[in-house]
Amino acid sequence: MNSDGSGSKSDKSDNPVERARRELRRELPKRFYNNVSVEERENGFYVLLDGRVIRTPARRELVLANAATAALVAREFESQDTVIDPTTMPATRLANTTIDGIADDPQAVIEDILRFASTDLVCYRAGFPDALVDRQNRVWDPVIDWARTEIGANMVLAEGVMHVTQPSAAIAAISARLRTFKDPFTVAALHVMTTLTGSALLALAVAENHIGAEDAWIAAHVDEDWNISQWGEDDEARERRESRRRDMITAAAFSAGCGAYQV
Repeated sequence: MNSDGSGSKSDKSDNPVERARRELRRELPKRFYNNVSVEERENGFYVLLDGRVIRTPARRELVLANAATAALVAREFESQDTVIDPTTMPATRLANTTIDGIADDPQAVIEDILRFASTDLVCYRAGFPDALVDRQNRVWDPVIDWARTEIGANMVLAEGVMHVTQPSAAIAAISARLRTFKDPFTVAALHVMTTLTGSALLALAVAENHIGAEDAWIAAHVDEDWNISQWGEDDEARERRESRRRDMITAAAFSAGCGAYQV
């Protein structure tokens, strides 16, 4: 029974988390357009809302390099219901970030990816239990082998979390490979995949079509999946992970320059 003697249970309006969510939904901009289309022009592909070009937060025209990535953005705008929710629009967020924050200085982003390479996820291995060690070796060793044979990056492996300094030649090889990517959208996609996985090598392997985005996502979560198998997973963590996975698949589609990945 409630303190007022009513006997009824507290409804969702009394839940502070639910109240915060309602406030957030109220603050989202309303969908103001009816039709979404893609149009090719001289300098690229535009997504149009009722015939008008979309602009980024910095008021630049949102222009995509190819029809497939433009279609990803268009599909996100088309899928919005009564409000426009940026959290459900990873392709649009990546496009905005690229145009407003990366196109002018992609080399700064490459330097950040290199910082991840120096502490790359796939180089840090567990010492126990044996099942986890075996799983890491099976999933991560092929990526290490690919980096050595295809990139020339001979990475040093470590047990545990103590930092190990990677050979300067290995980092230089990764740097040289990253600098072959000139398209700012691809550089942005590489950065997203690197930060989501904690591995520059996994991101590069996806961008170069050595492994698929889903396989890279699974590889990045070997440790987490092991813990889930032992202790379980709560719904909120599952939702956060699925949201990040969608960001990963979208970034992979941008890096490939096509819509081959199903987001």
